[in-house]
Amino acid sequence: MNENLLTLEGVHTHIGAYHILHGVDLAVPRGQLTVLLGRNGAGKTTTLRTIMGLWRASKGRVEFNGRDITRWSTPQIAMHNVAYVPENMGIFANLTVRENMLLAARSAKNAAQMDRERLEWIFMLFPAVQQFWNHPAGKLSGGQKQMLAVARAIVEPREMLIVDEPSKGLAPAIINNMIDAFAQLKASGVTILLVEQNINFARRLGDTVAVMDNGQVVHAGPMKELADNEELQHELLGLAL
Repeated sequence: MNENLLTLEGVHTHIGAYHILHGVDLAVPRGQLTVLLGRNGAGKTTTLRTIMGLWRASKGRVEFNGRDITRWSTPQIAMHNVAYVPENMGIFANLTVRENMLLAARSAKNAAQMDRERLEWIFMLFPAVQQFWNHPAGKLSGGQKQMLAVARAIVEPREMLIVDEPSKGLAPAIINNMIDAFAQLKASGVTILLVEQNINFARRLGDTVAVMDNGQVVHAGPMKELADNEELQHELLGLAL
């Protein structure tokens, strides 16, 4: 079995007339948490969206679990146990928390058919999901919406979870809760790729890291190697972790 669950090889992405990704090479090891770092505009979100088929790679190859998924549609990719939480979270504001969760539970036609054991595990990770189960999702706070977005992504077992800036705009207490939840998800065997701007969040969770600049990966390796090297941090990110 390939040690990398996901690989990108020489991936280019154009959006209209704009050439955003310029030959991205990225490896996401199976069972680990990989953090994608970089300045604003470096191409991180475009990379995630290209992996998910929301934007089509114009050149290069995306491989997941030994399969070439470069030309797959987003629903095809999702059906192979890949979940994606976008930066805007994609919450259906007019639906309840329960209805949001049910939409993602493909094997259930109603809430009673949802996997109760898995729900209890999710409630343990994100107590707010249980607390506001019958409330409109649009009434939740920003942190509670982020919890719901991640909870919805894992309402069924996933092999890979892709998350865009999970800590953005969250209070420190909520960030700590999110860190604990991702640590438990990783311990359960889920492979995670996340874009993150909160350096403490990235350092505490990451096994491996890739740094992007100008549409390319300019550094990849163990998170500890980057965390321990301030000179490299300044060179790649313009700041110290």
